[in-house]
Amino acid sequence: MTSPEPQSPAPQPPEPESKDRVYRSVPAIAGGVLLLAITGWLGIDAVISGEGRTPWLALAVLLLVVPLVAAFTLRPAVYAGDDRLRIRNPFRLVVVPWGQVASLRSSYSNEVLTESGAKYQLWAVPVSLRARKKAARREMRATAQARREMGRDEGRGAALGMRAGLDGGLGGNSVSDGPARAETDRIMDELRGLHEARHQAESARGEVTVRWAYEVLAPAVAGAVLVLILVVVG
Repeated sequence: MTSPEPQSPAPQPPEPESKDRVYRSVPAIAGGVLLLAITGWLGIDAVISGEGRTPWLALAVLLLVVPLVAAFTLRPAVYAGDDRLRIRNPFRLVVVPWGQVASLRSSYSNEVLTESGAKYQLWAVPVSLRARKKAARREMRATAQARREMGRDEGRGAALGMRAGLDGGLGGNSVSDGPARAETDRIMDELRGLHEARHQAESARGEVTVRWAYEVLAPAVAGAVLVLILVVVG
């Protein structure tokens, strides 16, 4: 009798690749869609009902304006992966490995600083001073409420005080889990945490690459040239 041949182990399924976290500005996208709708409506109306050079001028203006509006509203995005940070700005696509990131800075704009000293703005994560002030007021109200509840708890009996200490306080459910932060500030905190976790990883090394968005620049420049020619000839 022949012994059965050993069976080879079944191939293991490939490990799923981690997806990038995508950050975009919802107000900018909404505003961009609205601007494109208005621009298209006015432009198409001028092309259909215009006379003389008006239809050609309208087409040239559309060729100039539509790519610029899309570039500043719909195009910006930030992709944060385990190994790199991809920044899609209006006219450039910047890829920065986490090993090349020196810091992520927030002031009047959110920026990433590289080890070489280069600075790139995160268009998709705009700073909102109004949102920061709103978050600060919300945090002040939560702090004041927590202090009032602590004062009420201290005035109760010893038994209730002991129970409050064991259960985390009778009013613990109404206190916020952490300091109130604006949405873009929370996004920057997430990016800083990912940078700290992956900065020393071997797969997060490499060079910074920058690619110009010729798909935006080419039609915009062509539209500007056509508008100039039509105005001069006109």
